[in-house]
Amino acid sequence: MDEDIAILIVDDVGTVRSFLHQTLMHLGIENVDEAANAAQCMSACANKEYDIIFLDIELPDGDGKDMIADINSQLPEANVVMVSAHSTIDNVKDAIDKGAKGFVVKPFSPKKIAAMLKKFYPNMEFV
Repeated sequence: MDEDIAILIVDDVGTVRSFLHQTLMHLGIENVDEAANAAQCMSACANKEYDIIFLDIELPDGDGKDMIADINSQLPEANVVMVSAHSTIDNVKDAIDKGAKGFVVKPFSPKKIAAMLKKFYPNMEFV
């Protein structure tokens, strides 16, 4: 891969983090970190520049939608992508209005993740 894309996965469910991590590695992205809650997410964002943050809406210690502004102020270049099983129109609209650059509905497929990456990196191949 030409560009080293740094990705942070924030989800309180370990199997979701693991599946997304495996999917990203399969697509050729190796620089992937994980956080299980809002506190770990903000700590990770304070210590490293991320290009994409896959952020769950429902975290044990916070609402992902409410974290978008904090993440964007810390990492203005990062693309925050909300990940949720609750894909109501209001949820999606609210997340986008608060600064999310995308929305992925659970359960997601590797194809959906590749399509989201393609949105941010149209000239790159994700196989």
